[in-house]
Amino acid sequence: MNNIFGKSTSVSDALDTRLTCRSFLDKEINKDIIFDILDKARRAPSGGNLQPWRVWAISGDPLKEFKNEIRDKAIHNPRGEGTEYKIYPPDLKNPYEQRRRDVGEGMYSALNISRDDKAGRIKQFMRNFEFFGAPSALFFAIDRDMQEGQWSDLGMFIQSIMLLARENGLHTAPQEAWAIWYKTVSKFLEIPDDLMLFCGMGIGYADPNNPINSFRSEREEVEGFAKFIGF
Repeated sequence: MNNIFGKSTSVSDALDTRLTCRSFLDKEINKDIIFDILDKARRAPSGGNLQPWRVWAISGDPLKEFKNEIRDKAIHNPRGEGTEYKIYPPDLKNPYEQRRRDVGEGMYSALNISRDDKAGRIKQFMRNFEFFGAPSALFFAIDRDMQEGQWSDLGMFIQSIMLLARENGLHTAPQEAWAIWYKTVSKFLEIPDDLMLFCGMGIGYADPNNPINSFRSEREEVEGFAKFIGF
């Protein structure tokens, strides 16, 4: 594996070093960098060229104000406001449920948070709503009229942003967890009613000294998910 905290010099390197960063340095990002990433990401694939994505970039005092609002609300309502879509399928079957459990246990193990440490696990979960200390954040929404194909387009757009972030020496934390605060997010950002919040994303410089950023989730080998026919 290449240096996960430096700049990526190829698509392969960006994919290899991309991770869900759960601890960022307190180092601001110039608006021009965010703009350039979005400018390049708009070339992501889009069926029929619908380009169904909408993005809000937030930083500085507005981001601090927003996080304070969420922190205050979470004291009285830690489960949030519900979601407008199912983040995971109900009754998730294996191997998917096991993979989900394994990645959670691996993450907590990296932080030395035991299974019995409920308070520690809740505290780490709530770090989601601090964007894990990221100095800037992105929110993504999609038109409510869109269907599964356009949600796929949105995912490819978000992936493009994450890879372009690596090219700039940045890391990201894509967070569907923000869906549980869709009412507050939509109100704060003045998201039009015809758009649905999908997720948030912290973006910034990874903290190389926090052990959580050394954790890498396992991936299935190619033989486990692909079949080659006619080769």
